[in-house]
Amino acid sequence: MTDWSLAQALGVTGGIVCAAGAGGKKSLLYALARAWPGRRAVTATVHLAPFPEDFAPAARVAEPSALREAVVSAPGMIRAYACPADKPGRYRGLPPAEIAAIHGLGGFDLTLVKADGARMRHVKAPRPGEPVLVPGASRVLWVVSAVAIGCPLDERIAHRPERIADLTGAELGRALTVDHLRRLIVAEDGARQGADGIPLTIVINQVDDADRRAAAQALAEAVARNAKGIDRVVLTCLREAPRVLAVYGGLTE
Repeated sequence: MTDWSLAQALGVTGGIVCAAGAGGKKSLLYALARAWPGRRAVTATVHLAPFPEDFAPAARVAEPSALREAVVSAPGMIRAYACPADKPGRYRGLPPAEIAAIHGLGGFDLTLVKADGARMRHVKAPRPGEPVLVPGASRVLWVVSAVAIGCPLDERIAHRPERIADLTGAELGRALTVDHLRRLIVAEDGARQGADGIPLTIVINQVDDADRRAAAQALAEAVARNAKGIDRVVLTCLREAPRVLAVYGGLTE
């Protein structure tokens, strides 16, 4: 198998990249940011947790006008930014147009954006208006965890399980199959929602052992056979050192 960089495998070449779904969005965004060789920043259009220790010294938390000023006055010094929130231990995201403006003003090669929330679950279905994408986004990364395959569909693993049931035909409390998750991924109001005209990468994450890898491969192959609107499917393990395990579409294995 080819040794892909994470960015290469995902199809990330720069610009504004938005991440949605569940099962490792933040881990994916920070792994990309750490590996990117040029000027990059991490932010969000929705609420997010405080930045990790290695990003905190170069992070700014302020209202959008102040963030613009900080970017202009200190080029090259900012790696993450967000707005203050009323809730302790949380930041507030920026309006999408502000992120687009700051990306240009700051001369960023890559801006990575958390574009929805999933309450730490392994799979989710979007509600109307999700994800909150940035105008001019160059790619959307939609994440689902391999942990969800074979697990009962309930609130322990899923954000909005009732909505997932509606989209996939799965029964609440019964195991999610590869075909259920395929339906969620290929549905226009599932993983593809809001991404019309934007290259879309499906990331099957937490492929941490042989059993999960077999299930994730079966899901990736099923999606690849019905891949309308999807550029590629990538299997990842982001625990410890991030690894790309397989790429379907976009690149040749």
